[in-house]
Amino acid sequence: MNTSQINKEHSSFITNLKCNIKDALLIIIGIFSASFGFKGFLLTNDFIDGGATGISLLITAVSGIPLYILIIAVNLPFIFMGYKTMGKQFAIKTSLAIAGLALCVATVSFPNVTNDDLLVAIFGGFFLGAGIGLAVRGGAVIDGTEILAIYLSKKFGTTIGDIIILINVIIFSIAAYLLSIEIALYSMITYMAASKTLDFIIEGIEEYIGVTIIANKSIEIKEMITSKLGRGVTVYNGKGGYGKEGESSKYDILYTVITRLELSRLNNEIDKIDSKAFIVMNSIKDIKGGIVKKRPLH
Repeated sequence: MNTSQINKEHSSFITNLKCNIKDALLIIIGIFSASFGFKGFLLTNDFIDGGATGISLLITAVSGIPLYILIIAVNLPFIFMGYKTMGKQFAIKTSLAIAGLALCVATVSFPNVTNDDLLVAIFGGFFLGAGIGLAVRGGAVIDGTEILAIYLSKKFGTTIGDIIILINVIIFSIAAYLLSIEIALYSMITYMAASKTLDFIIEGIEEYIGVTIIANKSIEIKEMITSKLGRGVTVYNGKGGYGKEGESSKYDILYTVITRLELSRLNNEIDKIDSKAFIVMNSIKDIKGGIVKKRPLH
């Protein structure tokens, strides 16, 4: 084995180690956040959430079976589905994350923060959603609902969103019957708070926009984006067609990614250079790499 191969393997090992440490930290923080949501807010007030955690909380409220047992029992089928649909590594991470959540709920004491129903619903959902989102960022899940949704969507050809909605309608309907309509309604607030927090954690703090620009003065626009906005630009060779005879012309197509806060400034700067430029914008959930997250140049 030559030196370059050794260096390459060493670099790969370090990269994998850093990724695994980062994932483990995210999952651990997620476990403690979700546990705090459970024991600091939801459990003492018999509130539930949607999904697998909601099923666990509902059974606990009705039967008195400890939550840590139900967290494992309810999620076992989802772990098996995850192994089938997402692979072995995902199933192992998820198993460890769920076991860690159950252990934390069973052994770690958290104070009962408040008995105000509205605060319990909102902040219980917030900490639970943050915990689930951080675990997802770490490559695992502590709520198996989305695994079930993916599995069923592939089997029956329906959308993941429709399946999740159907599952939660069933859960909250049962909660209204077994507990009370008031608790079910507050639990829906918990679910909405958890969902919004989950989306925020997974999709990132900033919302990104992918911008495609077709203009005659593409060189000037490219220089503006790199110098004034401090963003990278990808240049494609394009050919346009229009009219009955398909008349075409060659031009450069520019593609860049910016934050939503920079969109207005980009449009203004493009208008100064070429007011007839054709601009297409698409929302992007998240990004990795590049220089998008660097502070713009002033």
